[in-house]
Amino acid sequence: MVKPNHQRHGPRLPVKQLAILAVARFAEPLALTSVFPYLPEMISSFGVEKNEIARWAGITGAVFSISQSLTAVPWGKASDKVGRKPIILIGLASTMCCFFIWGMSTSLPMAIAVRAISGAGNGNVGIIRTMVAEMVPERELQPRAFSIMPLVWSIGSVFGPAFGGFFARPVERHLFGGLFDNVKFFKRYPFALPNLVACFVFFVSFMTGLLFLKETLEIHRHRPDWGLALGEKLTRPFNAHPRPRNRRRSFMDAEASAPLLNTRSSSRSTTTKPAKPPGYSDIFTSQTIINLISYTFLALHSVAYDQVLPVFLNYPVQIPDETNTHLPFKFTGGFGLTSDKIGTIYTIYGITCGIIQFFLFPILCARFGVLNCYKAATFVFPIVYLLTPYTALVQTPFLKYAFFLTIMLLKGIVVIVAFPCTTIMLTNSASSVRILGTLNGYATSFSGLGRAVGPALTGAVFSIGVQRDYVIAPWWLLAGIAIMGAVPAWFIIEGEGPSRMEESDEEEEEEEEEETLVSVDDDEIDRNVGLMEGVSDGEESVSGDEDAPLRGGQAKKYGTM
Repeated sequence: MVKPNHQRHGPRLPVKQLAILAVARFAEPLALTSVFPYLPEMISSFGVEKNEIARWAGITGAVFSISQSLTAVPWGKASDKVGRKPIILIGLASTMCCFFIWGMSTSLPMAIAVRAISGAGNGNVGIIRTMVAEMVPERELQPRAFSIMPLVWSIGSVFGPAFGGFFARPVERHLFGGLFDNVKFFKRYPFALPNLVACFVFFVSFMTGLLFLKETLEIHRHRPDWGLALGEKLTRPFNAHPRPRNRRRSFMDAEASAPLLNTRSSSRSTTTKPAKPPGYSDIFTSQTIINLISYTFLALHSVAYDQVLPVFLNYPVQIPDETNTHLPFKFTGGFGLTSDKIGTIYTIYGITCGIIQFFLFPILCARFGVLNCYKAATFVFPIVYLLTPYTALVQTPFLKYAFFLTIMLLKGIVVIVAFPCTTIMLTNSASSVRILGTLNGYATSFSGLGRAVGPALTGAVFSIGVQRDYVIAPWWLLAGIAIMGAVPAWFIIEGEGPSRMEESDEEEEEEEEEETLVSVDDDEIDRNVGLMEGVSDGEESVSGDEDAPLRGGQAKKYGTM
């Protein structure tokens, strides 16, 4: 029996499809983080008082998350029916349109309404997570696979705040030597330019997904896709050795046609009747509930920190004295930074996090395990939150920024560890692959509630705290929430993953399907031997490189020479 290449040498990541999915994912962190540097100034331009900016910044972020949480489950269920790819494309198109309008907001109600619509129209967070799980069911590959999307988020977080802070208010800042000074559009809409840049990136992500992203939902994987057909047609002139059409399939094609899911699940006939829709008892097991609670708490305090931090950095510096400072609790003040400087800080933060994400996270997971890494991260979050406000007390500029960046980078490290870990644990707690879309829809919904409550609550507490000279109030609140969020981690049991749950029920059928995939009859072997006569290196011809050109006897047979 001839073993396919991926079985003889172990499972491998579907690098091409993960890269295409990463491109589709890239636009969202780029656009969302671009808002952070200029959001305080944008809200201030609506006539909001300084002490109320944090409150409304939190509410603006909260309405997005509330809308997203209300629609995440319907989007997840829709992806279980019509496929992952169409829903992702709808989310990208919707968010692109909303960001264009967001940049032209002229009032606080308009800005809040646009953010609400934007959240409702995008359920991609959970669906992309589902696609990664369907592409990579092997546990040994999951730490690397599930770290890719957070890595993409980190990279997007590098460029997002940078161009958000750089392109905001181009007329006032005489950007590019006054290039935009006489453009009435940018005078009227000073925050439109970074959003126009974001819209362009969304368009590129949309087209990449449309032309090259393959469907991962099993029941729809083999249906015609005009987008893929168009993408293949467009790229054909750049391929020096296009593959022939209507080619006879043989064992040489085993690796070239390697499925996104494991062989056993994807080799089943596409004519099989769809399985019965999963019920609530299938989705909400004890472990999925614990993982959902843990994920919700993580989203709540982590996103709230990111939302309130730019307000803290933008808040005026206050020199401690006897009237406004009674250490260790009563004091106030921020860094007094403008949007461009806040963008620079976030850029440094994003670059460092991206490096750590790529090199450190897989090593930590391999050495200590996913669950242990997550438990360690839950210990660090409260410490980071407790220390953050005290950075404003340091009066020496160099020491002040060194202290702050150290705290910020420490928070970045634990976020990088925590989010992929909780994603892996939630995925492996699922009872079946067919519930992943719905389960991740609920995860997005519950975490969306956390992302709504967190910024709104901390924004309101920040405003109340600075009015009473207690800038520590929102940070210590987040520390308390993080401590509560650490409790569920001790009740999590690492699951085996949905790819391993159905083996015992269909062993005979799976063995027959595997036999069909990797074996051929004697006549087929003779025909394949004939096809391989002109091949100089027989081993390379079965290496599974689907882009390898036909040579020798193959090329003559199919008329490609």
